[in-house]
Amino acid sequence: MPSLFDSPDPPNPIYTAAAQTGTNVSTAVANANLNNVNQVTPQGNLTYSNSGTYQWQDPTTGAMYSIPQFTATQSLSPTGQATFDQSQQAQLNLASLGNEQTQRLRQQFATPFSMAGAPEFGDASRLTNAPQAQTSFGGAGDISRTFTPSGDIQRTYEHGDDFSADRQRIEAGLLERLNPSLGIERQKYEQQLADQGIRPGSPAYDNMMRNYSMQANDARLAAIGQGGIEQSRLSTMAREAGEFANTAQQQGYEQEFGRAQFGNAAQQQDFAQQAARGTFSNAALAQNFSQGTSAFNATNAQRNQYLQEQFALRNQPINEISALLSGSQVQQPNFVNGNQNNIPTTDVAGILNNNFNQQMQVSNQQSATANNIIGGLFGFAGGLGRGGFFNSSK
Repeated sequence: MPSLFDSPDPPNPIYTAAAQTGTNVSTAVANANLNNVNQVTPQGNLTYSNSGTYQWQDPTTGAMYSIPQFTATQSLSPTGQATFDQSQQAQLNLASLGNEQTQRLRQQFATPFSMAGAPEFGDASRLTNAPQAQTSFGGAGDISRTFTPSGDIQRTYEHGDDFSADRQRIEAGLLERLNPSLGIERQKYEQQLADQGIRPGSPAYDNMMRNYSMQANDARLAAIGQGGIEQSRLSTMAREAGEFANTAQQQGYEQEFGRAQFGNAAQQQDFAQQAARGTFSNAALAQNFSQGTSAFNATNAQRNQYLQEQFALRNQPINEISALLSGSQVQQPNFVNGNQNNIPTTDVAGILNNNFNQQMQVSNQQSATANNIIGGLFGFAGGLGRGGFFNSSK
């Protein structure tokens, strides 16, 4: 009988391995039987059958297991089987006929292919010796590339002045007139603020004076803008004077350019006449060459057609034999993938180890409880010895 402090025995690893292996083999056999689903289709059937077993020994435990073996058998439908038999017989007949034709082919290949009797090929020398086309002709005079200049274009204003001095003069005059008025206006503004009780340094005073400064700046900027407007007006007048001179220069340029174009047009007309004569001559040569090319191609086409016919006569028996040997194929049944129903494998080793761990936890808890009880008893006995019934002085 085990005592209170005995620990559970650990599971036997060999027994655990044997139990796990047996479970795995049983699960695999069950899955094989579930998944070997017989199939019936319009074209044929697929049937699984048990064709025996083979013995397998577990290398760890030495245990022997009988593993079943299966055979998958495909069978055609009655119509498919009849078609297959006819097709096989037809292929045999075609193969026999092809074999007979090879005897005739052997006699045909015994005679080498000959080019005798083929039409002559085209003579390319007649094309290479044709007259050459005209590639040049007499000159028609030089093209006029220059003409008398009509003066330079004016690119600057008179004296090169940008009228900045006039702008400064206008700005100075306007500011000279504006500044006293701004000073008087500032005094009136300050007096108005004093009358309202708004003193320098206060936020209200600073805000009002800031508004006045912005208005004064706007007035000065307006005076500066008037100077820019005056400068632009003077610059526009100077530019218009330069444009008048450039217009006259452009008119003279166009007249000289027109005279040069007239001379070039006459030269171009002479050039075109000579080019037309050369083109006519080359067109006649091209027509003669085209006629020679047509005759050359017709001769070669006649020869090629003759050779193709001879090749066809020689190759046709080979093609016929290849067609006889190819035969025809019978449509095979199309089987679907059956549902895969897999039974999960039971983790026997895990279950045994978990049970052992649980027993160990219970044993450890019982040991701890017993140790606490014993410790308490010894403590109680010690107390009695010091001041209880076991004290001899009382």
